Amino acid sequence: MAVELTTQVLDALSQTDGSIVSNDAFPSIDFTTMKSALDRLGSREFIEFRQINREEAVLTPEAEGIAAEGSHEAKVFEAVRQAVEGLKIDDLPGIVGTESAKVGRGKALGAKWIKKDGDRLKAATDSIKDASREQLQTIQQTRTHPDPKVLTDLRKRKLVAMQKVITFEIRRGPKYSRDFVREETDLTADMLVTGAWKTTKLKPYNFKAMGAPAQTGALHPLNKVRHEFRQIFFEMGFEEMPTNRQVPTEQYVETGFWNFDALFVPQQHPARDMQDTFYISDPPQADKPRADPSKTEKLANGSIPNFEAHAAPKQDYEGYWNSVKDVHENGKYGSIGYRYPFREEESLKLVLRTHTTAVSTYMLYKLAADPRPARYFSIDRVFRNETVDATHLAEFHQVEGVIADFDLTLGNLIGFMEVFFAKMGIHRLRFKPAYNPYTEPSLEIFGFHEGLDKWVEIGNSGMFRPEMLEPMGLPKDMRVCGWGLSLERPTMIKYGVKNIRELLGHKVDLNFVESNPAVRLEKD
Repeated sequence: MAVELTTQVLDALSQTDGSIVSNDAFPSIDFTTMKSALDRLGSREFIEFRQINREEAVLTPEAEGIAAEGSHEAKVFEAVRQAVEGLKIDDLPGIVGTESAKVGRGKALGAKWIKKDGDRLKAATDSIKDASREQLQTIQQTRTHPDPKVLTDLRKRKLVAMQKVITFEIRRGPKYSRDFVREETDLTADMLVTGAWKTTKLKPYNFKAMGAPAQTGALHPLNKVRHEFRQIFFEMGFEEMPTNRQVPTEQYVETGFWNFDALFVPQQHPARDMQDTFYISDPPQADKPRADPSKTEKLANGSIPNFEAHAAPKQDYEGYWNSVKDVHENGKYGSIGYRYPFREEESLKLVLRTHTTAVSTYMLYKLAADPRPARYFSIDRVFRNETVDATHLAEFHQVEGVIADFDLTLGNLIGFMEVFFAKMGIHRLRFKPAYNPYTEPSLEIFGFHEGLDKWVEIGNSGMFRPEMLEPMGLPKDMRVCGWGLSLERPTMIKYGVKNIRELLGHKVDLNFVESNPAVRLEKD
């Protein structure tokens, strides 16, 4: 079909010295066929063409009926006018139809074409001008209307729809000729045997042509940024914490003990309310803390961490439970505690973890069996019972790091933050005092974003409290600092995503996932 069309295009151009429009010259040819023929001719410079995109107004089926037979109100007027003594209202649907009677009566009354006289309708004028019909007939003939307000009104009434139309303006090219010789794309064995290759016109190679896109998988932007974070942590001597210690793949469920109590978060804290935390209803509660089944721990990516290199003796989980309980109820280790009755059933409730600090707490408790300087990090999913909007989801990924060492200070934490965020390309930091139940002092971290030209909050940090560390059995002179930030925030900034629902969830555009570039956090 495309080969035949090329000849038709050349013939049409031979009859004019100017240009032709594809929709006028070839109204029955679809876009794909026309574009193929024009590309074939254009590649040999037989023609030159440009694509014209425009919107045309087309009538809906209801509007086509109005253009042919008149508007609903005009039909009602004509039926009433022909009834000399007036037309009973109940008889109107049988004459003009139910739809016309329903729509047209009100409009005809509003235009004062008819009037109501008891149970009858009577004409209020001798003649009318059916403006709706005339407007639709104009659009039917010209595919537009000179008054934009008329088009807007008709679109609201669903009588007109806008349709994108693609046409081509075609003119003769530098090598125009009416004779189109077909070019062979392959050199065959028969051509070589018979010698036909000597006279056959072969299509030249187009070395500038783009190759067909390969259908391959693509990393999600979150995975690319996650990889960058992991590389930064590994460069700085961190070990990745396993966030799946109880199950082979992912562990999203924690007990209230590991998620809250072990972190010295009081059982009356607002964060533990149902409007902030997702609770598991079945089973209603878990067992008390105990040693995990003997097995080789694996990270979420399947690799095996080197935690096993430090063999630890058996730990007293029951004693740890009692120490946490005591520090909440009565105070301990120099703290007066919260002084409230510690409820076991509250501590054993199951929740979707609200932060990966629950994993950090577990690893610090393991570290207490063999205290030594350590650097841990994790990147995994957490859940908050939040209202979904452009910047919040009920689930997100938390990046968390902890450093355990002897005699650490707040200055060490601030200095480390400056080095850590510099590797992400953020060199200007500010720290603001904050409150956190399990860190003291606590700091909010702000970084100056050059692209946004303003300070933005990028994370939280602090020194873990003795009420959290000493019940584990860690030495009094061992300090632990920690910080955390979301994975989504830097990803949104890096890729210019304004709505988090376009980054994670069912609204994600797969073309965006496939075409987004590699990321280097320290580069613009």
